[in-house]
Amino acid sequence: MRTFIKKDVVERVCQRSQERPDAVAKIVNDTFTILREIMSGDESELRIEVRDFGVFEVKKTKPKPKARNPKTNEIIYVAARRKTHFKPGKLLKEALKRPLDQL
Repeated sequence: MRTFIKKDVVERVCQRSQERPDAVAKIVNDTFTILREIMSGDESELRIEVRDFGVFEVKKTKPKPKARNPKTNEIIYVAARRKTHFKPGKLLKEALKRPLDQL
């Protein structure tokens, strides 16, 4: 499995836009920082929709008063928290539906 990092994103945007790498790196970094700040903010549930890409959601979970630690079998309490969810957009879904032999 290939892992892409932020630097790979910057390089591809530089190739496509013909911009300087330092300017593109700042924009990419700022974009991810803003998304992280929005998602980790005070709102308990939110939705960030990026057209033709997908939707990032922050959802609440319920507290679990009788969860079990599988290692020790101890009954523990798990507080309510927030979790992230990503739902791909229509174009991304269609691209991922192509059979692997057509890639």
